[in-house]
Amino acid sequence: MRAITMEFPGVKALDEVDFEVTRGEIHALVGENGAGKSTLMKVLSGVYPHGTYTGAILVDGTEMAFRDIRHSEAAGIAIIHQELALVPQLSIAENIFLGNERGRYGTVDWQETNRQAMLLMTRVGLIEDPETPVAALGVGKQQLVEIAKALAEQVRLLILDEPTAALNETDSAALLELLKELRAQGITSILISHKLNEVLAVADTVTILRDGHTIETLAAAEVTEDRLIKGMVGRDLDHRFPPRPAPDIGAVLFELEGWTVDHPTIAGRQVVRDAALHVRRGEIVGIAGLMGAGRTELAMSVFGRSYGRNIRGTVRKDGVPLKLSTVGDAIAAGIAYVSEDRKQYGLILEEDIRRNMTLANLAAVSTRAVIDTHREVLAAERLRTRLTVKTPTVFQKVGNLSGGNQQKVVLGKWIFTEPELLILDEPTRGIDVGAKYEIYLIIQQLAAEGKGVLVISSELPELLGLCDRLYAMNAGRITGELPRAEATQEAVMRLMTRGAASEAVPS
Repeated sequence: MRAITMEFPGVKALDEVDFEVTRGEIHALVGENGAGKSTLMKVLSGVYPHGTYTGAILVDGTEMAFRDIRHSEAAGIAIIHQELALVPQLSIAENIFLGNERGRYGTVDWQETNRQAMLLMTRVGLIEDPETPVAALGVGKQQLVEIAKALAEQVRLLILDEPTAALNETDSAALLELLKELRAQGITSILISHKLNEVLAVADTVTILRDGHTIETLAAAEVTEDRLIKGMVGRDLDHRFPPRPAPDIGAVLFELEGWTVDHPTIAGRQVVRDAALHVRRGEIVGIAGLMGAGRTELAMSVFGRSYGRNIRGTVRKDGVPLKLSTVGDAIAAGIAYVSEDRKQYGLILEEDIRRNMTLANLAAVSTRAVIDTHREVLAAERLRTRLTVKTPTVFQKVGNLSGGNQQKVVLGKWIFTEPELLILDEPTRGIDVGAKYEIYLIIQQLAAEGKGVLVISSELPELLGLCDRLYAMNAGRITGELPRAEATQEAVMRLMTRGAASEAVPS
């Protein structure tokens, strides 16, 4: 790709970007949110057709002018987006050959479809019945279906946009091994990832983008994590976490006791068992746990019984028992919950920043149940400035923002409800190191204002660097509690892998 320039209204997303990939390599593309990575790959894959950008794309030395995705697929280029493009109700085989059906005279040959699907599934390491509905698969296996679908199109260049963002460590490792196997088969891969340890583990070459410009391209032997970070953010990050003065931790603000939650559909299964925890004013408390430990289920069940059934136990704020039967009850009690899935549960992507930021507290911008647009704009503008959302106006559609800026909008929405306790579920998932630093600053500022903050994260270094105190969960139980001074990765992991509550280690 030579001198690729792409402009949107008011924003130059790509500015004279050069990008070159060699046959049979894994080439990582890294940069902060908003650096232009996904835009560049959408240009390459025909999502943004020829004519919407300037510059040239050459494949095997021949200049290409892709009209659409079909045209780029015909040239052997396939892109797998972060939001998987599968039809949940259809089978694995049907998804693999959707739009590329096996048959003749307008009739699908199901026997041949399933046979070829099995061959492709074997190639990507997916051991399932090809007639299994995709909805019955975990996210890791759905990723493999996407890759099998690309292989069915005779892909030569496979683009993966944040393929491990929603995967656990086991599924992530398996996917990275598959990329190496595909490389051995002569398939070239472009990997967009914020997980620098994964980039260092598999990439042959790394290209860094920043603010729509190519910064540098490095061979694997030249790559270090510090050099990548410096290239991405334009400065050294000697400290991944903002320095924090000694916190002024006050009285107990929020506490749970005997909290138990049953699975919403599977009778007899408890997803949270007899959990007890507390958060003090001005304190940042973390919850660590492996995938499936019950952390999100705990948070959602507290937040107005958004998850689970037959919920029992006691929740108190300032020592007073609360009845949180609905989300409205939770908001009125001064509790806010930032979901781990900001696009599905946190934002209305088709609406602008203004509407999203005021959505959870419309009463504050209304008179006699009628929204005052002027007050709404002023409130959103104050939040945009406070949270440094990088956009020229609050009328920008949220779906067009980078992941880091979307996360700030979600935080702004809940800050606008003036909560006393914020529950943040994976607050930095899918955002880059620079945006993470800014989110950490916001969290620290909230705690400094005397609010309680409960952070759920799958990244242990994040919890250790951010929190004053940690709880660990496993199989729905809280298995231990550690103050910051005693919390190490080994100590927390030991608690995360404990079984029964009787084995829990007191703080």
